[in-house]
Amino acid sequence: MKKILIIGANGFTGRRILDSLSENGACEVVGCSLHPDSRPGGKHTFVRVDINDYPAVEALFDHVCPDVVINCSALSVPDYCEQHHEEAYAINVAAVENLAHCCGHQGSRFIHLSTDFVFDGKSDCLYTEEDTPAPLNYYGQTKYQGEQAVARICRNYAVARVVVVYGKALPGQHGNILQLVKNRLEAGQEIRVVSDQYRTPTWVADIADGVERLVHSGNSGIYHICGAEHLSIAEMAYRVADYFGLDRSLIHPVTTEEMKETTPRPRYSGLSIEKAKRDLGYRPHTLEEGLKEMA
Repeated sequence: MKKILIIGANGFTGRRILDSLSENGACEVVGCSLHPDSRPGGKHTFVRVDINDYPAVEALFDHVCPDVVINCSALSVPDYCEQHHEEAYAINVAAVENLAHCCGHQGSRFIHLSTDFVFDGKSDCLYTEEDTPAPLNYYGQTKYQGEQAVARICRNYAVARVVVVYGKALPGQHGNILQLVKNRLEAGQEIRVVSDQYRTPTWVADIADGVERLVHSGNSGIYHICGAEHLSIAEMAYRVADYFGLDRSLIHPVTTEEMKETTPRPRYSGLSIEKAKRDLGYRPHTLEEGLKEMA
């Protein structure tokens, strides 16, 4: 039975991966986070560790002796990263380097979650794993540096890039953009959404499925684990309104220039999943299928 260590197990994506891997009973799962277990009582064990405390992380590895390590921890708010470079680098780069070294010493497979924001969004095609990253903001820069560290240090690894993760958030977790749209429309509030930025939205359960496939795969390299539909942020909002029968007139599409975002974001950062489909048998759900659990 594989022993799996999940870093960032209280987060939106990390918790879904933890629940999915522990509930099927095929793996022994240990969750790790800076804070106490947000949902104790599951079929997993839990350890509190600060990933910036390197001696504590090394002691955790020595105690758990994981076969696979899944890193879901990140500082992922672009605006915050732009204003807090030192903190973003510590979590997204330096801590990742240390985790990679620990995996090397233990002989663990390292699965590291990354983002579409490693690209500049200037392509008119879906990005493949072979395309060269060119981040527009500091968040994207640190995530790319983290990817490079994993590839440089580890022999047995997979980088899983995900995009606009959505689904039902648990109590205490940060929401996601589609949950926010639903909540705002249900409250009768108007919302402004960008109409000229395109993504491939990803149901969080599909990430858990893709990561589980990577756990059991011997392949190393980068994999795009995201949805198959390429949509603007505004189109996503309209699809949420239509699915839940909410007032789509409350949605006001605006351009990137009109939104006046302080941190630059890629216009077109959809990711191709052909490699994951071919190598892993990965098949994501439609947007509406993912929205069912938010009902």
